[in-house]
Amino acid sequence: MRKVLPLVLLAALSLLAAAPARVFKRVSAAAPPAASGRSCGTAAPDPARMAEVETAFQKFQQSKGGKKSAGSVTIPVYFHVINRGAGIDNGDVPDHMLRAQVRVLNDSFSGATGGAATPFRFELAGVDRTTNPDWFSMGIQSIQERQAKAALRKGGPEALNVYTTDGGGYLGWATFPSSYSSQPSQDGVVVYYDSLPGGSLYPYNEGDTATHEVGHWLGLYHTFQNGCTPDNDYVDDTAAEAGPAFGCPVGRDSCTRSRYPGEDPVFNFMDYTDDPCMFLFTAGQTARMEGMHAQYRGQ
Repeated sequence: MRKVLPLVLLAALSLLAAAPARVFKRVSAAAPPAASGRSCGTAAPDPARMAEVETAFQKFQQSKGGKKSAGSVTIPVYFHVINRGAGIDNGDVPDHMLRAQVRVLNDSFSGATGGAATPFRFELAGVDRTTNPDWFSMGIQSIQERQAKAALRKGGPEALNVYTTDGGGYLGWATFPSSYSSQPSQDGVVVYYDSLPGGSLYPYNEGDTATHEVGHWLGLYHTFQNGCTPDNDYVDDTAAEAGPAFGCPVGRDSCTRSRYPGEDPVFNFMDYTDDPCMFLFTAGQTARMEGMHAQYRGQ
């Protein structure tokens, strides 16, 4: 187990005292993605599509069976290590970092780090390596991304394909399960190679970028989705949050308490806080991921 609740709380308080203010923005592709705090390139669908997805999801939830037990759904993980040459500085991360990333996913989704236990467990299914400087620096929805994914992706809707690159200016991005049927070849998660466990991109080098992006891949929005509104991220047990939290601002409350009770969910994997600060999914998020996975990924 890599993190437990008491240690995380202590680390969070320490970070709150020491961390400078951070600015939410897309960072230059020429700079490390952590230069301005966590940066996730995953964009939610437009409002009309989001409403359509939610309506279909609620209907599905009413018809599906009971809750699955913890660890009962195995997700095969295929890593595609895209690099610009030999050596970790060129993105050619070693196998032991990939295995460590799978362990982080299993800890995070099993509840071992302090959150709710989900039905998901992850199993390394394959690793391939591609030296291609253009693909290594691919941006979101770029020709290079489409080419790389079309050439490398393995498995069906149930398979998690993780592409390690230079991030294109972000720590990572992901596709939502609802988009699989229309763009199956593009399904998957992209993460900055140095965000894997053992990377040098502190405080984003414990593997929680992949955890965050896999949360999207399983149907979660950011905790600050839609800001201070009743729907927010469509999960009842995550408090409303006006915008992303950076560092580890324990006690932050960005939405009016009387209408939106509860402090901001800064410990949640779907916020933007530092890796040592985030350690949990909620029961509501777990139910949403389970339902989205069953609806769109066939289990």
